[in-house]
Amino acid sequence: MEKLRPQDFSSPAILLGGPVDYDMYKNFRSQLDASKKDGLVVTELSTLGGDPEVVRMMGEDIRFHSEHSKECRFVFLGKAAIYSAGTTFMSFFSIENRYLTRGTRLMVHERKLDKQLHINGPLTTCVATVTATLHEIEASIAIQNEGFENLIRGSKVTIDEVLRRAPGNWYIEANEAMSLGLVAEVV
Repeated sequence: MEKLRPQDFSSPAILLGGPVDYDMYKNFRSQLDASKKDGLVVTELSTLGGDPEVVRMMGEDIRFHSEHSKECRFVFLGKAAIYSAGTTFMSFFSIENRYLTRGTRLMVHERKLDKQLHINGPLTTCVATVTATLHEIEASIAIQNEGFENLIRGSKVTIDEVLRRAPGNWYIEANEAMSLGLVAEVV
């Protein structure tokens, strides 16, 4: 696929910044729905992260449109900071459609959980409560790792490297991301 030039990013169809939340999702959907139906559709993003499930909804919208709107090329442009949920969103774009501006940093980390487990009642109920929490953690790990696999598919990065580095917040500068094959180009 043809690499894009800086001028191709002069008028992004979708401009997003700030925390990934339901407000961002509504803004994203509104801009996506209003975008042109052929040619280049650029999504520009800068975020320090946010809700991982909201970003998965946004990503699924990109995946769906990329697969079913063959006349459009959906492209990601990351600016300044693409942390956490932003990196997950980027992973829904194919590598040849991922671009970063100079000096942008990606950040990859594990999902976080903040939950207190209160056990009180008959023992069988206690076991069910603990089991349900364990299943929640296991499902979250599986979803997290699916995102990691999407991010690195077709790059030089292995899943073992991501799993080793993600617990400590892995920051990747734009040029390093390009050399690792995580993005097509730095503009």
